[in-house]
Amino acid sequence: MCSVDCYLRAVSKDSGDPVKLAVDATALLVPRTGIGTFTAELLKELGRRPDLEVSAFTVGRVGSHWLPDDIRRVVREVPGRLPSRIARRLWRRVPVPRVEWLTGRVDVVHGPNYLVPPTRRAATVLSVHDVGFEFDPPMSMASALGHRESVRAGIRRGAWLHTVSEYVAQEIRAIYDVDPDRVVVVPNGACLSEPGPHPAPGSPYILAMGAADRRKDLTSLVTAFDQVAQEFSNLRLIHAGPDGDASEELDQAIARSPHRQRILRLGWVDDHTRASLFHGASVVAYPSLYEGFGLVPLEAMLTDTPVVTTKVAAIAEVAGEAALYVTPGDPDELAEALTSALEDTELVARLVASGRERVAEYTWERTAAEMTALYRRAVDDL
Repeated sequence: MCSVDCYLRAVSKDSGDPVKLAVDATALLVPRTGIGTFTAELLKELGRRPDLEVSAFTVGRVGSHWLPDDIRRVVREVPGRLPSRIARRLWRRVPVPRVEWLTGRVDVVHGPNYLVPPTRRAATVLSVHDVGFEFDPPMSMASALGHRESVRAGIRRGAWLHTVSEYVAQEIRAIYDVDPDRVVVVPNGACLSEPGPHPAPGSPYILAMGAADRRKDLTSLVTAFDQVAQEFSNLRLIHAGPDGDASEELDQAIARSPHRQRILRLGWVDDHTRASLFHGASVVAYPSLYEGFGLVPLEAMLTDTPVVTTKVAAIAEVAGEAALYVTPGDPDELAEALTSALEDTELVARLVASGRERVAEYTWERTAAEMTALYRRAVDDL
C-alpha cells in the first residue's frame, strides 16, 4: 500500500497534465467555522499549484462574485445555479443532478463538507472531519441525519474518503463498509490572520474558542472558572463562537455563576478578531469531549499561548506534548490545570517551546500538496 507521502514523491517526478479539480465551496457562504476555514485555506493553496486547474462551485442560487476576492484571484468561480435544499436532498439519495452540469468537464470533485455530488465521469473525494454524527446521541445534533445519509451515499458511489487524523480514519474504517486503503489522512494546516482591534481589552482572560456545542463541554469550563476566579480577582473568561446545541445550558451555567460579571460570550467573531483574542489570552481552554482534529490548540500555539485540553479522540494526536491535559468532564482537574498555566512560568515556557515546534508541522501548503496527491490517486483509479 502506498501512503499519500510516497505517492506524492512519485507524482512529483512526472505529474503530467494538470488535474482539473472542482471543489464545493458552499461553506464560504456562511460565517466561517472549522470547515469554512479548511475550505478557504485549502483553495488558496490549491489555486497556486501549477499541477491543478481549480474551480470552486456552490450549491445555491447566488449568481456570480460569491467567492471571497483572495480566493477568486487563484481559482475559477462557477456561478451558483442550483437550489441548495433540493440538490442536497437529491444527492443524498439519487445520482442526479450530475455536478458537471455546473462545472463542465473535470477530472475530480472534492466535497469538503461531508457531501460530494454525483458525477458523470469524474472521480470523487469526500472529506469526513469526524464521525460525531454517528454517536447516540450525536455529537453534532443539527446536521447528524444529513451527514449520515450523505457520507453513506458518497461511499456507495465509490468516493475516496479524506479525513484529518488517524483517529478518525480508524473510526471510519470501523463504522463503514469501505476499503481501508481508500481512507486517507491529510491533516489540516494552521494559520491566523493579522490581529484586528481587540473586542474586549482589559484584564487577563482565559479564552474558549468554538461553537457552544455539547461536545465542547463549556459548562464544565464555567464551573472550573468559578474555582480559579476565587484566586485571581481580575481574571476573566471569554468565549468566542456561534451558538450550538448546548447554548441554553451554557447560558444557564453562566447565570448561576457567582462570577458571571467576569464571563463574556462574544458569539461568532471574524478572522481578525479571532487572532486578536488568541494573542491577548493568558491561556486557551479546550475541554472537549470529542474532536476529529483540534485546530484551536494549534492556533493557540501560533501565538505562544499555553493550552489546557483533554486527551480524547484526536486532540493528543495533534497537540502532542505541547498541551496540558486533563480528564474530560472533570471541572476540579480543569481548574487545577488552568491555575498551573496561569502561575507556573517554567511549565508555560516548556509548553510554548513545544508548541512552536509542533505547530510548524501543520501548514496549509503541506495540506494542499498531500490533497493533490490524493486527487491524482483518485483519478488514476478510474
